[in-house]
Amino acid sequence: MSTSTGNADYRDSGLVFPEGFTFGSATASYQVEGAAAEDGRLPSIWDTFSKTPGKVWNGDTGDVACDHYHRWEADLDLMSGLGLGAYRFSIAWPRIMPTGTGPVNQAGLDFYSRLVDGLLERGIRPVATLYHWDLPQTLEDAGGWPVRATADAFERYAEVVGAALGDRIHTWTTLNEPWCSAYLGYGQGGHAPGRHEPAAALAAVHHLNLAHGRALQALRATSTGDPEYSVTLNFHVPRGRGDQAAEAIRRVDALANRAFTGPMLRGEYPADLLEDTASVTDWSFVKDGDLGAIHQPIDVLGVNYYSTVTVQMWDGVSPKQNNDGHKAADGGTAWPGSDGVVEFLEQPGPYTAMGWNIAPEGLEELLLSLRDQFPGQALMVTENGAAFDDVVAEDGSVPDPDRLDYLRRHFTAAHRAMAQGVDLRGYFVWSLLDNFEWGYGYSKRFGIVRVDFDSLERTVKDSGRWYSELARTGVLPD
Repeated sequence: MSTSTGNADYRDSGLVFPEGFTFGSATASYQVEGAAAEDGRLPSIWDTFSKTPGKVWNGDTGDVACDHYHRWEADLDLMSGLGLGAYRFSIAWPRIMPTGTGPVNQAGLDFYSRLVDGLLERGIRPVATLYHWDLPQTLEDAGGWPVRATADAFERYAEVVGAALGDRIHTWTTLNEPWCSAYLGYGQGGHAPGRHEPAAALAAVHHLNLAHGRALQALRATSTGDPEYSVTLNFHVPRGRGDQAAEAIRRVDALANRAFTGPMLRGEYPADLLEDTASVTDWSFVKDGDLGAIHQPIDVLGVNYYSTVTVQMWDGVSPKQNNDGHKAADGGTAWPGSDGVVEFLEQPGPYTAMGWNIAPEGLEELLLSLRDQFPGQALMVTENGAAFDDVVAEDGSVPDPDRLDYLRRHFTAAHRAMAQGVDLRGYFVWSLLDNFEWGYGYSKRFGIVRVDFDSLERTVKDSGRWYSELARTGVLPD
């Protein structure tokens, strides 16, 4: 592996990635599949949420999305044409067990079995995520992630899927971004199920952690192949301002990062996290044996990275900013215990179409930090990408120079981290396809492949062609 030329703007070229490095792309079931009421699938919390007036831009839903459920073979051919080495997809729990705990829906298992076989036939490694936010609505009606029974149900779901697909899956990932599921779903309310209950958000943190550990045990017990095991976390990279910058960073790191890495990778909740949140909950939902169940070995830690956050301790007097603090207009917050304490400041640009700052150095910083915190733990960038307002050219092509530049700079950052000893095994670009972008509906496009949401026609963007060259050669193109 060649080393970086060290350009300050992270626009290196000619960097060589090691042989065996995985170049993949990722999607999520509700964002691409469509077929929301077909072949036995029942509603998830995102079906319910997206159909609630005012929750999603333009009233968009995932009912059709990219219609991947019906177009999966053509989409796999597209991946093969791009030279992708792996595909990270998620399995829709309500396709497999429509009510979350009841009978198994064979039609759902058959769909994913065909998908996995199709990937293998094309030489693409299947990387399957068990949970990318589409909780069966029946389980939410019974309390959702804040109740322990949901972790019990997830363990059973993992057993079923492990037995059906564990002979062929390359990598199992238990959860995608439990921070979003817990804090945005149950605290801030901007994600399904849209609740504003700080104590419930922290209970959801624990039961998601517990579901992760139990699912790993269930997958290991039922998978007859030799898969690797993983979880994907969306790490926050905080920068601090003010006299108490270190304290603001510590609080954000505790809630966003160590609330998950602590139990998953160390077998304990950080003492400062428990202290910070003591006014919200007493953590009595943590039962004897839970931390041992959560603390299971993983082969690779999935890292999702898009941007940084800037924080400071609020002085209690001046108008409080929450530009990047995920503060809901109706008072919900993603930061139980630190709302009214930590202030989120506007980030310096440039920005993507999401309003997120572009900071490739943050990815390098994060990977180096994880190397230092968890020596010997292999890492994988499981999501990185950017939304921009793409315009189709007169000749039908889709030039997206901003996205191409974003990817080039972040791959440079990853390469620099590897040159400093980070054990990074691969990189999955988010996203393969333009898709349903949660609360933003179809207004934000992350894909390296454009989807016309009227005709559902796919067009590879310039960034996709650039990435294809990188995936085929292992050399960062000019």
